[in-house]
Amino acid sequence: MAEPLYDVVVIGGGPGGYVAAIKAAQLGMSVACVEKRGTLGGTCLNVGCIPSKALLHASHLFEQSKHELGRFGIRIGEASLDLPAMLSFKDKVVEGLTKGIEFLFRKNKVEYVVGHARIAAPGRLVVTSNDGGERQLAAKNIVIATGSEPARLPGVAIDEERIVTSTGALALERVPQHLVVVGAGYIGLELGTVWRRLGAKVTVVEFLDRITPGMDHELARELQRLLTRQGMSFRLSTKVVGVEKAGEGVAVVVEPLAGGPAETLMADTVLIAIGRRPYTEGLGAAEVGVLFDDRGRIRTDGHFRTSVPGIWAIGDVIEGPMLAHKAEEDGIHCVEWIAGQKPQHNYELVPAVIYTHPEVAAVGKTEDQLKAEGRAYKIGKFPFTANSRARTLGASEGFVKILVDPESDRVLGCHIIGPEAGTMIAELALAMEFGATAEDVARTCHPHPTLEEAVKEAALAAWAKPIHI
Repeated sequence: MAEPLYDVVVIGGGPGGYVAAIKAAQLGMSVACVEKRGTLGGTCLNVGCIPSKALLHASHLFEQSKHELGRFGIRIGEASLDLPAMLSFKDKVVEGLTKGIEFLFRKNKVEYVVGHARIAAPGRLVVTSNDGGERQLAAKNIVIATGSEPARLPGVAIDEERIVTSTGALALERVPQHLVVVGAGYIGLELGTVWRRLGAKVTVVEFLDRITPGMDHELARELQRLLTRQGMSFRLSTKVVGVEKAGEGVAVVVEPLAGGPAETLMADTVLIAIGRRPYTEGLGAAEVGVLFDDRGRIRTDGHFRTSVPGIWAIGDVIEGPMLAHKAEEDGIHCVEWIAGQKPQHNYELVPAVIYTHPEVAAVGKTEDQLKAEGRAYKIGKFPFTANSRARTLGASEGFVKILVDPESDRVLGCHIIGPEAGTMIAELALAMEFGATAEDVARTCHPHPTLEEAVKEAALAAWAKPIHI
């Protein structure tokens, strides 16, 4: 029996793919979504954003119970770790959310196809199921949303037990005595934080002379200072030249970039967290004429069209930050273009968050970027030590930093390190989307007492003068 002709077939059920499929169905299209994992939600929901945040929250509560509750007048017995129960909590969160997406597919009449999709020709796909069976799909439009995978160090064999990527680091069966994290980006710092809280010694090795490349330098320095105070150690400007199993442990051979003798760090577990790369293995895109750039990303025209008519691409496989919320925006705008609409989105205003404690969040330009552009700017800063809500929470580390144009007073960027930074950054993203000035933000009445008042005060500092410092 001939397969039906779908308006859209989405390859990949991650944040970009499943959102694109649902939006296309809401726009009246016939839609199928192919996902080989067997559960929807992609890396983000299954082995990324969601499970890591579950463990970050649980480990934070554990650390609080052991070291911090006393100052609030709360006395409890010695807290102990039940790691299997903590991992079970994480797994239940993931399971509930993946089933939720399946419900949304049924609700919106999106057909969910489990298997590996290969583009046989424009408008034609072959889906191979896990049992080896094949199915042909026909589509007017194919949306590639296959996401990304952890980048690998050459010559390092990953076993996801002792030498792990972020996937293995979310499911360690025991707390390592010593965890070496290779890479001081968002993923490495978050997962390093989880296992440090649970009792591991954590050493972060970074090739560059700073952590979190791309982040505002001032925030990066403050984050490193606070993480060091919490017990994490850093080896910056250091190259990893070898990672090998040695007995029951792992030997990590490092060299200083400035020159000098090599050194071997012995660890129970090594986390390779040097970034991510587009995942297009076995997709068949290149074979049908889809063009890629020199970083393995699919080239698009700025509206998600590839070099082959009827084939589109979104999310981590194209240019831009590899973030779930960016992929979701891609998915929505892509299918709106397919539907004949002409949506616009400012990709200069994609917020980024690191979910350590304190959190770090940013949107817009950094000081480094403004300096490189030769653009004048003013700075407005406000510390959480002067914020009443932060003091009542016992979480007064960090600050809000707002960069504004000195002539127009428009907000150019915002950088926050402090409690709930990831929540607060949305206010500035919205303000910048509407072209708000520092005065606009400062004159907006913020409820008291809230952490968000620090944003108001930083805007006051950029525009006129803050009240509370």
